[in-house]
Amino acid sequence: MLLGLAILTDGLVYAAYLFIVAVGLSLIFGVMKILNVAHGAFYAFGAYCAATAAGMYFDRGLPDAGGFLIMALAALAVGLVLGLILERTILRLVYGKDEVIIVLVTYAAFLILEDVILLIWGPSSLFAYQPLVIAGNFMIGPLVLSGYDLGLVLLAVVLAVGGFYGLRYTRYGRLLTAVIFDRETAAAFGVNVTRFFTVTFLIGAMLGALGGAAMAPKISVTLGIGVEVIVLAFAVVAVGGMGSMEGALVGALIVGLCRAAAVHLLPQVELFVIYAVMALVLVFRPHGLFTRAQPRKI
Repeated sequence: MLLGLAILTDGLVYAAYLFIVAVGLSLIFGVMKILNVAHGAFYAFGAYCAATAAGMYFDRGLPDAGGFLIMALAALAVGLVLGLILERTILRLVYGKDEVIIVLVTYAAFLILEDVILLIWGPSSLFAYQPLVIAGNFMIGPLVLSGYDLGLVLLAVVLAVGGFYGLRYTRYGRLLTAVIFDRETAAAFGVNVTRFFTVTFLIGAMLGALGGAAMAPKISVTLGIGVEVIVLAFAVVAVGGMGSMEGALVGALIVGLCRAAAVHLLPQVELFVIYAVMALVLVFRPHGLFTRAQPRKI
């Protein structure tokens, strides 16, 4: 019983982290059909900026609650700026090109942004431990849970509910769904597809950076964190289905719970189990669990 509860709680926390990071990647692919490798760089920049902002804020002895807001705002700001620069200067030039070319372009952008991180922050690691201390711990029976982990799960729930509501019940969401389903027909009915591309890419970039900020207090913010997270995000969206909000959520839950079970039961296969789950799903559902129906053009 205790082991099962530990697996469930750890799996939910890890799934929340995966969803926050992967939902932006899935959204960008769903609208723009771009497999954005640079998403890992957005995550890394969000983590670095959040850790830097947290250090500057808490060192001045300012109110604790404001530190969380400052971290989120720093990450969202850097995601907005980087996303706007990348979309305006590079991606706009390759719209409509072969998907392999776009992947290579975003991979090149990722490598450039990794070097920019090295130039700005150097090779040293950053530690944003203060939010973990401030959030404290909670007891659930015999288990001790971090208050920050519970906040991470709550953030994922808010993003999932907000994303679902926005796509289903707002004008922008319905138009976005039309662009996802068939961009040519949407454009023929007067939808500014280019503007939707820009706004969607900015939202995805900001979500990626927010994921980095959310994880900054739980990890050592160091070079290479973007590489690890982009691989995990690809695994999540491959399981759930590229371009699906529901798929990103379900994929994160499956991967998170399976990874937590492996950590507690058989730690040696922790990394293997993530890709084993992905391979197993793709054998039976090559396009993921929640792949959107594709229109048949005549």
